[in-house]
Amino acid sequence: MSSVQAPLNQEVVIALGSNVGDRIKNFNEALRLMKKSGIQISRHGCLYESEPAYVTDQPRFLNSAVRGTTGLGPVELLKVLKQIEKQLGRTDGIRYGPRPIDLDILFYGSHKFESDILTIPHERMWERPFVLAPLIDLLGMASSDDTESIWNSFSSCNGGLFEEWQKVGGETSIGREGLKRVLPIGSQLWDWSKKTHIMGILNLTPDSFSDGGKFHEVESAVSHTRKLIMEGADIVDIGAQSTRPFAHRLSPREELQRLVPVLDAIMQIPEVERKLLSVDTFYAEVAYEAVKRGVHIVNDVSGGQLDPDILTVVGELEVPYIMMHMRGDPCTMQSEGNLYYEDVCEQVASELCARVSEAELSGIPLWRIILDPGIGFAKTTEHNLEILMNLPSIRKEIAKRSLAASHAPLLVGPSRKRFLGDICGKANAAERDPATIAATTVGILGGSNIIRVHNVKDNLDAAKICDSLLRRKIVGETSE
Repeated sequence: MSSVQAPLNQEVVIALGSNVGDRIKNFNEALRLMKKSGIQISRHGCLYESEPAYVTDQPRFLNSAVRGTTGLGPVELLKVLKQIEKQLGRTDGIRYGPRPIDLDILFYGSHKFESDILTIPHERMWERPFVLAPLIDLLGMASSDDTESIWNSFSSCNGGLFEEWQKVGGETSIGREGLKRVLPIGSQLWDWSKKTHIMGILNLTPDSFSDGGKFHEVESAVSHTRKLIMEGADIVDIGAQSTRPFAHRLSPREELQRLVPVLDAIMQIPEVERKLLSVDTFYAEVAYEAVKRGVHIVNDVSGGQLDPDILTVVGELEVPYIMMHMRGDPCTMQSEGNLYYEDVCEQVASELCARVSEAELSGIPLWRIILDPGIGFAKTTEHNLEILMNLPSIRKEIAKRSLAASHAPLLVGPSRKRFLGDICGKANAAERDPATIAATTVGILGGSNIIRVHNVKDNLDAAKICDSLLRRKIVGETSE
């Protein structure tokens, strides 16, 4: 196929790699320049850190892949990618050696292409786990996409790309063969598979269901932040807007008036060093101001549905985004229509995937997204129990649509919620901590990577036991 004959709007897959300089910054800039050059990116693989191949005496690589469309022919696309590499500082050097950015065309529509300067599919992709892992992420287990079927046919294996991935180790190689999934937070790469992370809750609201009115003054909020960190919180989640059912909604300005004085004071205390802060907001303006003041993560209970600007703003801020499942808003989420599900796990997965797709199109790479099934939001007691008991099923449902999204970190937040009180006969939210521990235990054993809780100390102990049990299970499976 010549570049002159290339039809418009071909679907392409482009692999990214970097091991020189600020690797995340290199990726961000490469994505920006690709979009500026007319490559419309629609999906992202997970982010992987890998040992160098071929030339091993060099720094570790970051690797991923993106899927999108372009009207450029294959040779023109190659030229654009080479120009981007040059703009980001890549120079001629030893083959397979260090480079600030490496951009390779893995697939170009349904076409094969071969010339002196370009071969598609990429000739050595089949032997490289660090290429196949993010490539597989861009597929869905139940996809009937014609283009994906053709890409599978390019493989010499009867099982297509999935069999190629299994040949080089498949999912069992993640974390064990010099290849691990990571999520960039600030200047660090977070490997969420090592342990359960504890998110401590700091409510600055006078009307939250559990601790409303306790921490709306700066001094008490700072003191509670110290307590959460001292008890073992990895993340402190700061919220200035109540999202309990039927809560009055503040404007962005009102929310900032509550948040900013507390946040500025928290940023001054030494205890927050090497800890992560998240802001619990669905407003773009609040997210922007919080991140500019030092917050690392945006936690949005609406999944981008209550403020149309928040997805674009978070994409520009280049911070992780916690995307929760909710229908409606806090005033309508418990309405009869929003509580109707034929299959709550399947529909939560499907609706989360739709929000993930919207986020990716808005500029948030999948590798910055954390998913939350939304315990207590547009759910009955039975729905909440069904979700807690079936987190693996939710991941499987997500995998049918996007393998990358199915690997995203998962957060659950059952802490002190009403359904626990209904089951245990505890009208006072502060008396629901033992029930919370039971719920978070189920969540962790089901695959949750982050638990969002009021009582950090006791839930941390529960998480340590769960992590030990899970490590023992992994060792047992490996030795079989």
